[in-house]
Amino acid sequence: MNIVKAENLTCPIDGEPLACHNKQMQCPQGHAFDIARQGYVNLLPVQHKRSKHPGDSKEMVLARTHFLNSGVYKIIADKLAELTCAQVSNNSAACILDAGCGEGYYLNVIFDYLASAAGETRCSFIGLDISKPAIMAAAKRNQQISWIVGTNRQPPVAAASVDSIICVFGFHSFDGFNEVLKSGGKIILVEPGPDHLIELRKIIYSEVKKSEPADLSYLEEKGLFLFDKQSLHFKTGLLNNEQINNLLLMTPHFYRATQQGREAAENLQQLDLTVDVVVRVLEKKNIQPL
Repeated sequence: MNIVKAENLTCPIDGEPLACHNKQMQCPQGHAFDIARQGYVNLLPVQHKRSKHPGDSKEMVLARTHFLNSGVYKIIADKLAELTCAQVSNNSAACILDAGCGEGYYLNVIFDYLASAAGETRCSFIGLDISKPAIMAAAKRNQQISWIVGTNRQPPVAAASVDSIICVFGFHSFDGFNEVLKSGGKIILVEPGPDHLIELRKIIYSEVKKSEPADLSYLEEKGLFLFDKQSLHFKTGLLNNEQINNLLLMTPHFYRATQQGREAAENLQQLDLTVDVVVRVLEKKNIQPL
């Protein structure tokens, strides 16, 4: 693979193409966005924010960084890399977007996998997250990836310019994804299965509900069809107290659990957890009008 910088970023205000000029990204209409010294660009206008500091906090980002760097979820990252490589390796040029990239762990694993793959594909990578602390952390991982503060609802990316979108335990915005995805492009979703972290959930909740990922058949009306579905099911091995607390803080369970449930989990010295995730690949197809 030949790794190149993304050239399909767009102005979040008017949708015009962005180009780099003197440490800024500028559009033809004169809107300019500074490239931070860490290398990321904030393309989230105030009018697109739903809160003053949207997305994960610094504490959540730090917890996720420590947990993922320990390699507990590397099996998931490797599966994503394998699927992504299979989708883009035959293209002359490809763009990969991680929608809700967090602190960049999964996209960086995919980058390393593809960077070492054979072939002449020109490949660019975009990591997008609404959390500024997350993108700041991501920018420390890899300067060859375009890290962007932005929203999945309105990705600041040119229409029909992305070959593969990954969304790992993230918030889907299929309208936004569909807009930037090429025909024939794929969306890779990683979502919790019914037994995901079941041992931890039994500790922090008085009642545990098991549910499958949401039915997505309605997306066929938008031209998104199920292409592949796989399950990953494995044990983490014994996690220590620090890993347990990092995992709890980086998930929605931290806010959903009762105080009693959180305290019980925070006091655990070790725990062997079940990882149960469902990986679904959607393909975009052109729908012919009747």
